[in-house]
Amino acid sequence: MNKKELGKFKQLLTDQLDSLLQDVGKTVSEMTEENPNFPDPTDRASLESDRNFELRIRDRERMLINKIRQALQRIEDKTFGLCESCEEKIGAERLLARPVTTLCIDCKTEQERQEKIG
Repeated sequence: MNKKELGKFKQLLTDQLDSLLQDVGKTVSEMTEENPNFPDPTDRASLESDRNFELRIRDRERMLINKIRQALQRIEDKTFGLCESCEEKIGAERLLARPVTTLCIDCKTEQERQEKIG
């Protein structure tokens, strides 16, 4: 992969990381605000349900943040775009769709097939 392509992916990943980190900051500030005291148990349950849903989303985003940081490190290490299983190049279309991927489509398909079996 040439420097221009790597730069494009680095910018894409950095922008995505910045966006996710801003969302995390908003969630933390919202969660630390004073809790309203709802006398109605249904309202309290609804608030708790919303918060639990928000926390599940943030947990998924936390995992994505880690994957983005790993992808940025692979760009620095010059291993970005190489399948960690077969060491072949990962297709550009796959990288555009999922820039944090570490497997080419063939290896990913095989991994999913093995998961179904096991």
